[in-house]
Amino acid sequence: MPKTITEQNLQALIDLLVKEGTRVVGPKRADTMVLYAPLTNGAELDLIELPRRSAKETFFPLCEEILSYEKKDGKTSVTDIDLDKLPETVLIGARPCDSAAPGILDAVFSWDYNDEFYLERRKKTVIIGLACTRGDDACFCTAVGYAPDTKQGSDLFLAPVEGGGFSVEAVTDKGTALLARYGGLFQDQAAVSPLPVATPTMAKLDLARIKGWLDHNFESDFWKEIAVRCVGCGACAFICPACHCFDINDEGTEAKGCRRKHWDACGFAKFTNHASGHNPRDVQPQRYRNRIMHKFKYYDDKFGKTLCTGCGRCIRACPVGIDIAALIEEISKK
Repeated sequence: MPKTITEQNLQALIDLLVKEGTRVVGPKRADTMVLYAPLTNGAELDLIELPRRSAKETFFPLCEEILSYEKKDGKTSVTDIDLDKLPETVLIGARPCDSAAPGILDAVFSWDYNDEFYLERRKKTVIIGLACTRGDDACFCTAVGYAPDTKQGSDLFLAPVEGGGFSVEAVTDKGTALLARYGGLFQDQAAVSPLPVATPTMAKLDLARIKGWLDHNFESDFWKEIAVRCVGCGACAFICPACHCFDINDEGTEAKGCRRKHWDACGFAKFTNHASGHNPRDVQPQRYRNRIMHKFKYYDDKFGKTLCTGCGRCIRACPVGIDIAALIEEISKK
């Protein structure tokens, strides 16, 4: 029999998880915007709107320490981070465009090298997805093969129902285990009426056709036409669920310090700057071309996946109005 959960019991579930020491991350209002952030209680959960930034920070923090060092009495000691201390986590209220992204990123973080920082967080996290019942003109998940009620990437999936509360579906073994452990907060209900999901206006695009054009148009004048206005601010990459470029820096002094991994973006002017001073992508259209090529060609070439879930955040945030959905739609017609 299908399960449901009331809004009150969903908040009670968060309260219980936090009390048990689980790190709970979910949409939370911060001043004028909603962000995915650690919750201290269920009342902080805000499921009204899509969070401004993506949920990738749950697995891939903006900045994290990966080792520390100290030089003492002529000897240098290096201390690794104890990954066993990473907390069990529940990511709750992840929209389909966010819950699908970790499954895409898994490929690059476990390719020729296993990034244990990312992979350990993935292993220790349960994702509770949420169907979208509202969207805006920037949403285009349907264009890249997803939908407002896509369960891909979720362990447990919630869908708002008429009269309040949510229908509940266990998608994976992780979801089934969570449902069983906290079964007292869920109810059996034979018939529920889900609220209508959002309806993005873009139909599914032919991604193979788009990739085919990209395969043969690296030097096209099209890139200058559409990307000359890009200012290289990096906002699109930083709020994208699937962008994953990072840099590694040593910080501190000769005597003591740490090595940190932090986000980077291919749109930044110095992203490809060589030690010699040569920069193979020295103008912004080349850098924006790389962004599109990476998402719709290079990642597909290597891993068979498109590096975009259609969340629309980059469209909303771009200070000069570059619309990636309109761009790939134009390419699909070439």
